[in-house]
Amino acid sequence: MSAGEVGGIKVVLTSPRVAPGLLTRATWQALEAADEIAAAGGPDRPDVQAVIGSGLPVTQVEGDATAAWAWLTAAARAGRQAVWLTGDDGDPGLLRLVADGRFHEPEAPYGVEILHGSYDVPGARLIDLVRVMDRLRRNCPWDQEQTHESLAKYLLEETYETLEAIDTGDQEHLREELGDLLLQVVFHARIAEDRGADDGFSVDDVAGGIVDKLIRRHPHVFGSVDAADAAAVEANWEAIKATEKQRTSVLEGIPLALPALALADKVLGRAAKVLPADQSEPSEPVEDADRIGRQLLAIVREARASGVDAEQALRTSIQQLTAEIRAAERS
Repeated sequence: MSAGEVGGIKVVLTSPRVAPGLLTRATWQALEAADEIAAAGGPDRPDVQAVIGSGLPVTQVEGDATAAWAWLTAAARAGRQAVWLTGDDGDPGLLRLVADGRFHEPEAPYGVEILHGSYDVPGARLIDLVRVMDRLRRNCPWDQEQTHESLAKYLLEETYETLEAIDTGDQEHLREELGDLLLQVVFHARIAEDRGADDGFSVDDVAGGIVDKLIRRHPHVFGSVDAADAAAVEANWEAIKATEKQRTSVLEGIPLALPALALADKVLGRAAKVLPADQSEPSEPVEDADRIGRQLLAIVREARASGVDAEQALRTSIQQLTAEIRAAERS
């Protein structure tokens, strides 16, 4: 090393959820200025391939984090600028050695810098979920056996558990339950993907479909349509939906498995489109069950007129009742 020649170490951290070649400008500048670029794990790593593809050679260093640090410090002591590609989210062992090395050798004649080569964008961890689900589907006997039908009960269960978390107001619980619900979506999409190209679909098809639908049905956001308030937004949504679906009955698309109050709300909403207000009342009841059913329907009609979600209103009242029961049991 000639006089005044100082080496250096740069450790590049990258996210596995970002395309390997999409590195920051500062990272590419560091790579182009380096005397040595090295990595472990083999030349087939996507990030290594991206760097090699740009015309820069990458040295493969065998061994663990200690071997990597030894290689880096030897290069830096020789006056060379060395860059280490860490791969998926960095190597914790190597990062500890970097920290320890700077602690034990604070006057080392070379600098050490950690560069963030790429950053996760919002939603990036969804890619991790897809990858984990793919591996489970390939390697877990239980996951391999599941079908849309066998998972249906879990989808329903997770939906109700999510509603319960909303009712309690526990945000940590809600976060967990939303994750369980999201798993069901990804799981079903992965099962569908196994059906093949003829009638299968992937999680990207699921996401792409809802993205396209949201854009189509929000022309006031993504187009030139004006919508002064929420009512106008809802009217636009329904008009676009009617054009898309071309349904022959207003009742089409209502899932009959909905809880009774929610189903009543849906049916009453559709009935208002075809029945005059004075004809939406059913005939006179002939039995107690009929009478009580009509009274419940009337309550849902009243809730709709007041802008109240009847299903949620009843859930809230039941929560209050259960709280009173628990308080009485404790006293």
